[in-house]
Amino acid sequence: MSNAPHKNPSISVEHAFLAGKKRKPPPHEFALDAIASLSPYTHPMFGCLAVYVKDKIVFVLRDKATSTRDNGVWLATTKEHHASLLEQFPNMRSIRVLGKSVTGWQVLPADAPDFESAVLRACELVLAGDPRIGKVPERRRPKTR
Repeated sequence: MSNAPHKNPSISVEHAFLAGKKRKPPPHEFALDAIASLSPYTHPMFGCLAVYVKDKIVFVLRDKATSTRDNGVWLATTKEHHASLLEQFPNMRSIRVLGKSVTGWQVLPADAPDFESAVLRACELVLAGDPRIGKVPERRRPKTR
């Protein structure tokens, strides 16, 4: 434990974290709850929250004030799986903020009437190990100087 002084001397160093800024809950937290048995972990990504299971990224949870059309749960998939996933998720679409007409990423839009049920179906696919959802991210190359 560091003995560095902190701004509120009435709070011990051990409890200083309690005085910190409260974090807002993750967007669409019910998706994390639905796959909790797989011990998912998260990382911030582009102002959103990336969700990983083991070595695969499976979702990105997005709820931003800009480009609201792309808010929802992004599915990590590939173009080859779009048609079969579209049968299960008729409101699924490509993500516009990525700048391409069609990407491997697809969104279950938060403004769709079946949003929660679609996300829970996607969670069931992740729980079942469906190979259509989830990608092992490419390793970042070291920066050359």
